[in-house]
Amino acid sequence: MILSIIIVNWRSKDYLRECLRTVEGTCADLAPEIVVVDGASFDGCGEMLATEFPEVLFIQSEENIGFGQCNNLGVSHATGDTVMLLNPDTELKPGSVQDLAAALKGAPEVGLVGPRLLNSDHSLQTSCVLAFPTPLNQALGSNFLRFLFPRSKLWGGGEVFESTDPVVVEAVSGACMVLATDLYRRLGGFSPDYFMYCEDLDLCAQVSREGAKVLHVPSSEIIHHGSGSSSEQVSHFSTVLMRSANFIYMRRNHGVITSWVYRLLQFASAIMRLSLAVPFSFLPLSRVKNASRRTARKWWYVLQWSLGFDQVGSGIRQPKIIPPSSASALP
Repeated sequence: MILSIIIVNWRSKDYLRECLRTVEGTCADLAPEIVVVDGASFDGCGEMLATEFPEVLFIQSEENIGFGQCNNLGVSHATGDTVMLLNPDTELKPGSVQDLAAALKGAPEVGLVGPRLLNSDHSLQTSCVLAFPTPLNQALGSNFLRFLFPRSKLWGGGEVFESTDPVVVEAVSGACMVLATDLYRRLGGFSPDYFMYCEDLDLCAQVSREGAKVLHVPSSEIIHHGSGSSSEQVSHFSTVLMRSANFIYMRRNHGVITSWVYRLLQFASAIMRLSLAVPFSFLPLSRVKNASRRTARKWWYVLQWSLGFDQVGSGIRQPKIIPPSSASALP
């Protein structure tokens, strides 16, 4: 097996450095090819790679073309027969990649595998296993309900808590997934319909339609730090873009009617949650007031989106790239 690791960077230079160090420390026996694509963040990662990781193939996109298309760009330059799509804010634990590779190669019916993801404090990150989006599970999705019913089939994460052996699931997180390069290319990679979010779920759905299995491998553990940003602007962008991505997913996989049922239920959820959050935002208790205002702001964004007044990430640009080269060739 020749493994190509594709990492998409966007303002994650420091995370990327630590990620590559763990790749070096845990994958020496695999001698992986590493391709890093920068999605027009121009954060100095190219210069860092040239100095510290000259063996890495670095591709600089001049436009922010989105997570999925950046991965597609990276895979287009991969030479390995197996491709690992890896977020820069991850750290590989010893044996993690080897266990994923063994699970993928262990049975011909397996098409795609993903690891057990851990938070920065090494607690379980339950989003490493996901259910396909439906109007119902997206309308009911909340941290409170997930806390009360963590093993519910609505969220698709029950297998994370119960299994120690590889288990078939609906979908795994795009923070780390491994599959055959020819399968990825045959499916067209991540759909360009998505700017960010849901492209991983869509790919898992395509793999399943091919008759292959998606596998969660609990013995493979990878730390996923996640986004460190909590600014209001990012919150607005991610809140609206997530809804837009789910709408696209349902339209692509279940048809126009289901996608509009999803939008209608998001409208209903926004009305209900605003009616609960707004009164609490006037309470004198600062902690409750601040949390309620954050909730109200989020669902105000959702309400606007559901009515068609707030669309972000709709104008996805085609890639303009600087020709790829080894990082050491950069000035």
